[in-house]
Amino acid sequence: MRGDSCSHGLWERSAPAAPALPPFEGDQRTRVAIIGAGYTGLSAALHLAEAGRAVTVLEAAEPGFGASGRNVGLVNAGMWVMPDDLPGVLGADYGSRLLDFLGNAPAEVFALVERLGIPCEAVHRGTLHLAVGDKGLREITDRMQQWRARGAPVELLSAGETRRRLGGGDYAGSLLDHRAGTIQPLAYARGLARAALAAGARIHGDAAVTDLSHDGTEWVLRTARGTLRAEWLIPATDAYTAQVFPQILTEQVILPYFNMATPPLPADLAASILPGREGCWDTPEVLSSFRMDQAGRLVWGSVGRLGGAFAAAERAAHHAWALRAMHRVFPQLKGVGFETFWWGRIGMTADALPRLHRPGPNAVAICGYNGRGIAPGTVCGRALARHVLGEWSIGEMPLPVTPVEPAALRGLKSAWYAVGSGLLHTVSDRL
Repeated sequence: MRGDSCSHGLWERSAPAAPALPPFEGDQRTRVAIIGAGYTGLSAALHLAEAGRAVTVLEAAEPGFGASGRNVGLVNAGMWVMPDDLPGVLGADYGSRLLDFLGNAPAEVFALVERLGIPCEAVHRGTLHLAVGDKGLREITDRMQQWRARGAPVELLSAGETRRRLGGGDYAGSLLDHRAGTIQPLAYARGLARAALAAGARIHGDAAVTDLSHDGTEWVLRTARGTLRAEWLIPATDAYTAQVFPQILTEQVILPYFNMATPPLPADLAASILPGREGCWDTPEVLSSFRMDQAGRLVWGSVGRLGGAFAAAERAAHHAWALRAMHRVFPQLKGVGFETFWWGRIGMTADALPRLHRPGPNAVAICGYNGRGIAPGTVCGRALARHVLGEWSIGEMPLPVTPVEPAALRGLKSAWYAVGSGLLHTVSDRL
């Protein structure tokens, strides 16, 4: 996308075309200004427009250009934090509230896709969290027990049943979450943009905000070609936020993540891999993920970057590792390689939970999805819209308001994920 072959890969190749967006020019006014056309910003815009509120989205590139259009496409319930740990992190009230809010989030995504008729390869058949070794099995067993105590439809599968569902692999077991599923992430973002436009929202691409201020009465957003004034502001750029609220980046460790996709597999091979079409990821800290797309391609991903100062060496290390790992799990794919590849950034907070910030008068932002952007981004965008509409007070939001707190050793940790993953992938396929 935009001349970068490593930005969106398969998703750009297989998504419906992006909606045509008018340029942003001159002096304009709106009730609500949103910066960023990812899942959060587009969901907020859609729900505001459907409620009759004038809303304008300014996007530096085009809808889904950031993390929303680059990820794996797993629509997961909850976050990385164990359910029993959430009340200890957020308190009993917010802990229970966030568990319900995010536990139900995938259902909201799939219902929205159906209501709006978004063509995004939505498959609501669950995900498999794959246990690597005894440690991984203990982790998913604890997670299963804690979710089931809250009535969630999750199952612990044996090693044999896991192998049957995968069509390969040698995992100790897996956690099947029936709430979850997969989508084509860029297609979903573009579909949300089309729906928001149809509802009356204004969305402008190539409209990077270069200056932002509050004049005591309203927000003033300046771009290279115009100025937007608004009563309310929703910054929705998250880890791609350096030009808007750079302080948000200080509370996130940046984790690079890449994906590679095979060509469409022959029908017999495609049928032998993930016949139920669940999405998968495993338990190690430097995790792997894989899933099938609608055309029968296997998408394989892990921590690591495919660009930067050492792009060629890093790309070669990750590519070689991905082939080894894929062939170990699915030996029937020996001789099959990758056709497309791409990567992006994940913003990780210290406690692996999102943040609710109030960066100024009549301004609200939720950020830090920790690699779980699809479902949380969708429902958090709706929550921000409800707050702006006056339907939810700030105290009724799913998260408490917190100040920005810089992450400890942020630079070193980000460097470890970027460089350490390449070193790890050079010597191991981890399976």
